[in-house]
Amino acid sequence: MKVKFGLKSTLIEADRILVIGCPGSGKSTLAKRLSRALGRGYISMDRDFYWLPGWRKRPRDEIDRLIAKAVAEERWIMDGTGLNSFDLRLPRADAVIWLRLPRYACLYGAISRAFRYFGRNRPELPAGCPEHLSLGALAYIWNFEREAAPLIEAALRDHVAGMAANGPDVPVLQLKSRRQMRELLDLLGRPA
Repeated sequence: MKVKFGLKSTLIEADRILVIGCPGSGKSTLAKRLSRALGRGYISMDRDFYWLPGWRKRPRDEIDRLIAKAVAEERWIMDGTGLNSFDLRLPRADAVIWLRLPRYACLYGAISRAFRYFGRNRPELPAGCPEHLSLGALAYIWNFEREAAPLIEAALRDHVAGMAANGPDVPVLQLKSRRQMRELLDLLGRPA
């Protein structure tokens, strides 16, 4: 990441930031660290909206109601890609950070996380959802750039085009390595 003039102030001034990307890319870790660095509340889509104990998914209308309530808050950092809720989250976001790490980095992140937390809950999941890793999850990660990324690009492009016509532009920062994530956190840790 080449640090662009104004990036630090853009993120410091952003009251609401979405952190999106492939599973295993480090969304939760980065969002939690940004939350501490910027003094914003941290929201995990998996923990706070999607999952109930025993890996039971909430009904869609309940998920949407919870998301609508959360995004109405004045200040937050939310991690989770969930394309089905972009229409609720993007209009409230002041900035989007898209983690676009290579496939191998995301696979490594997901597999190492599974070993670290296997059979236990990680902090960004609700109680009763012990860590596990399935072939389906690995396949999703493997195919993310080919299948999910174009949908994300289209949603962001449509949103940014609508904002350009109706209001201020929403910056979308793409980070492509864990080093770039560290650089961003270092940048935010330095005095203005």
